[in-house]
Amino acid sequence: MEAAVRVIAQHGVRGLRVEQLAAEAGVSTALIYYHFKDRGGVLRAALEHVNQRAQDYTDQALSTTEEPRAQLENLLLLELRDETEVAMNSIAWGELRASAVFDPDLRDPLTATTRAWNDDVETLLARAGATAPALAAEHLTALVEGLSERWHTGSITLDRARAVLTHAIARELGD
Repeated sequence: MEAAVRVIAQHGVRGLRVEQLAAEAGVSTALIYYHFKDRGGVLRAALEHVNQRAQDYTDQALSTTEEPRAQLENLLLLELRDETEVAMNSIAWGELRASAVFDPDLRDPLTATTRAWNDDVETLLARAGATAPALAAEHLTALVEGLSERWHTGSITLDRARAVLTHAIARELGD
C-alpha cells in the first residue's frame, strides 16, 4: 500500500499502472492482481490505507487532555506538516478526490471519510464555543485541503499555510 500511495502521489490516479506499482513494490503484477483483482481494487485499498494513516494521527490529537480549541488546532495543523508520510497522504488524497469525479466507486468511501473528519472537527468546534460548528467544520476542512494543495505545489510556504489556517480557526471561534 505504501508503494501505491507513492505512485498515486507522484503520478496521479490516471498515471497509476499495475506494472509500475508492482515494480515500485518489488512484487509481480500477478501478485497485485491476486490481492486486488483490478486497478479499481488497488485504488480503493490505497484510499483505505491513506484514511487509516490519517486516522492514526488524528486519533492521537483527539486523545489529548487539552482544551477543545488546542485539540482543534492540533488536529487540523497535523495535516500541514513537512513529513513524508503526511505529504504522501495529502497528495494521494487530493488525487483520489479528484479522480472520484470520474470514478463513482471512490465517491462513497471519500464521502464517508470526509464526513467523519468533519464530524470530529464539528465536535471540537462546538465544545470550543463556535456559533455554527457544522458550517465552520466544513470551512476549515476544505481550507486545510486547499492549503495543503497550494503548499505542495509551491504556491505558498508551509509557514504561510499554517498561519492562514490558525487565523481561520480564530475567526471561526469569534476571536
